[in-house]
This record gives sequence, structure tokens and C-alpha cells, in this order.
Amino acid sequence: MAAKKIQFQNEQLIVPDNPVIPFIEGDGIGPDIWRAASRVIEQAVRLCWQGKRRIQWKEVLAGEKAHRKTGKWLPEETLQAFRTFRVGIKGPLTTPVGGGIRSLNVALRQQLDLYACVRPVRYFPGVPSPVREPQKVNMVVFRENTEDVYAGFEFESAGEDTRALIKYLAESKGWQIRPDSGVGIKPISKFASLRLLQSAVEYALAHGRKSITMVHKGNIQKFTEGAFRSWGYEFAGDKYADSVVSWEECHGNPPDGKILIKDAIADIFFQQALTRPEEFDVIATTNLNGDYISDALAAQVGGVGMAPGANINYQEGYAIFEATHGTAPKYADMDKVNPTSLILSGAMMLEHMGWIEASRKIESGLEKALASGQVTYDLARLMPGAEEVSCSGFADLICELMA
Repeated sequence: MAAKKIQFQNEQLIVPDNPVIPFIEGDGIGPDIWRAASRVIEQAVRLCWQGKRRIQWKEVLAGEKAHRKTGKWLPEETLQAFRTFRVGIKGPLTTPVGGGIRSLNVALRQQLDLYACVRPVRYFPGVPSPVREPQKVNMVVFRENTEDVYAGFEFESAGEDTRALIKYLAESKGWQIRPDSGVGIKPISKFASLRLLQSAVEYALAHGRKSITMVHKGNIQKFTEGAFRSWGYEFAGDKYADSVVSWEECHGNPPDGKILIKDAIADIFFQQALTRPEEFDVIATTNLNGDYISDALAAQVGGVGMAPGANINYQEGYAIFEATHGTAPKYADMDKVNPTSLILSGAMMLEHMGWIEASRKIESGLEKALASGQVTYDLARLMPGAEEVSCSGFADLICELMA
């Protein structure tokens, strides 16, 4: 059965039964969790379609392995492979120290214009959590990926350009910035905001979600994050008037068949995500806020080791699914760490491809594995009576319980 490329037509993925999927195994613990995750993904597909569907993996290089083999941290061939085959998956990548690419993850997102970082966060019974009712957390975060201070527009302290910029701002705007400051630029455009918000609304409609909350700091940053909020309400009212209703229009009680759109100041959101998380569903937010929110919500359900993620361009059909944690180099090649983040990212990838049955198989097998009390060290040390198993052993258990 010859492998084929995933196509994209009329804003829809056209997925063959035997697609080529590029993967980056990742640095540090990457090879361990990739071996575990790929085995679980393959088994789910095999159980659902008995060989009629099959993934053809294609390794591409980034990070330390790429640098060793090619002298480059992110070879152009890797970017081209993701452009050609459209959907891919990756383990965690190191951030080069002392120069070069500032962040490989950011570089991939920017080079491929993967503007939506999508992070589903929900609780699996039995997983240790620092909060009393983690089962109330069931959110999907849509984080804008290409703008904001996180995107990397900075001027170094004491640099000639920095001094010139500070002087210009003082003379033209009257802004008093200390001369030894580093300066960052925070662009928030209407274009990027609205395509992110459209992705969040379309997801909410397709998945039967009840609300969309725009999280921002617009009370202080009125022309960037405040604009994100204003553009969002205007856009929802114009494009989705038949499907979406604002809080002011319905006083928090949307009529049947309509999704509530509302907003929350970022600091208040963090408090309410702890005290009443059941009031939030789909979250749409700017880049830096989204980084904080994703990890904070993951902590409520057991940590980033339990949280999947994806970076997606819905308009052009490109997507890279990824582990959301770091490389943990001290555990490299020890077959020890929790592979759940990458496994669930694989389940996200299968759902994105339309292979929903296999995605559900993985989630079911994972739920049963966690309920069995046979878990990796990070969970076992916090679960009384749990039995510690290896990374590969946990993957084997999931495969067994999927059947």
C-alpha cells in the first residue's frame, strides 16, 4: 500500500488511508516518549481498521540531533517536509544557548505560520491534582501564536538602536523610559486576532461547546489587548450572529442552539479558573497570556505531562502536534518519564485527520491505564498504592487496554 500525501481542498483536509506523517522525535527524553507514543498511535489505528489504514512515519530533523548531523538546528528540509505533508508531530526541543535560533518551537510556528496554539485541558480520574475538584476543568485554549511580546521583537539594554528608540519615544510621545532599559514591542493586529478568534468559534461550533471567553489585559493595554477584545465582539456579531450571542445580549443565559461569547481580564480569569472552572469552555487569548494560561490549567489536572497541544494553520491546512513539556535531559534514555502529553497529542492529531475512532481508542486506553494504578514515576510517587512502570511499560499497558 503506497503512502500518500495529505491534501487540503476547500478548507478541508483530504486524508488518504495511508498518509505520510513527518515526525521529530525531540531532544532529551524525546526518543523515549516518541517510541511510546508512536506505538500507541499505531495500535489504535490497527485496532480500528485492521490494516486498511496505516500511518507511514517519516523522520525529519530539528534540535540537537539535527545540529549533530547537519550543523543546523532547523534544516530547511524539515520545514519543507511539513509544508509538503501538512500534518506532523514532534517531541520536545531544546532551546540553543548562546545564540542562533531563539526558540525552535517559535521558529517552527513562525516559519509555517501556525497561528493557533490549541491546548485541550481536561482531567483524567485518578491523576493527582493540587485542587479539590479537578474534574470541573474541561477547557480548550486557543492561543495566538505569531504576535505579542512573545513573538520576539526586542531591543537589548544599552544598545545603540535601543538608545535611539528610547530617545525617539521621549521626544515624540513624551514617554519616560529609563535609559538602561531593554525594550520589547507588542504588536496585536486585527488580522491575526480575527483569524485566531474564527478558529476558536469554529471549534466551539463543531464540538458542541457552550461558551467562548476572550482573555485579555485590555483594561491596561487598551490599544493591543483591549483591541483584541473589541475586534472579537464585533467579528462574532457580524459573522456569527446566528450562532453566537454576547453576555450583554442574554445576561449569561444563551438561548438553545447559541454559544455564549464573553471576556475576562487575565488576572481575574486565573482566579476564577481555580474557584469556578466549570464556567469556562473555549478560551481565546493572546500569545503571552496563552502561554501562562495553558500551563496553569495543566497544573490543575496533573501537570504539563498530562497536557497535549497543537500548532495549526486552519486556513492553509498545516498542523504540528507536540508534547507541551520540556526535554528533561537528566532523564534521557532512562525509559522513565510520562509519555501522556505526546500520546494525547497523537490522539489530537488523529481527530484532526478525521480518524476519530482511533483518537477515542487512545483516550479510553489511557483512562483505563490511569485507573489501574500502574503509572510512571511522576504519578506513582503521588498516588498511594500505585505501581511504578517504565515509559515503555505504560505505553504497553495502554495498548493492551485499548483492545
